[in-house]
Amino acid sequence: MPVVLRGRCACNAVAFEASDEFVVAYNCHCSNCRAATGSAFLPWGEIEPEKLRVTKGAGSLLVEGDPDASHAVRCGECFSRLYWSGYEGKIRVPYGSLIDEPALKPTAHMFVGSKASWHEILDDL
Repeated sequence: MPVVLRGRCACNAVAFEASDEFVVAYNCHCSNCRAATGSAFLPWGEIEPEKLRVTKGAGSLLVEGDPDASHAVRCGECFSRLYWSGYEGKIRVPYGSLIDEPALKPTAHMFVGSKASWHEILDDL
């Protein structure tokens, strides 16, 4: 039986649970992820959509983009990004929104060519 991880937005209006069955996890350094987090990079994991469920605040969700295609889901109160569409129907969950620690750690950095010039990558991923 898979472990269930808890997650939430910054203001606690929305909570979710996700099975700890992430298939990939990366640290993304693209300009969009840096802007979305206000940080040097965004660690995220990818999972099948049926393995994530909103447990609180479903009425507060804000969907950006086409729900049947490329989209992001945010809290409509604090605008925290909760998840977004990935490849082949999967969704990406920002690891910073998880309360519990996922088993799969990021295995690589992506878009390092556009990383912040002031940030130095110090690991061997």
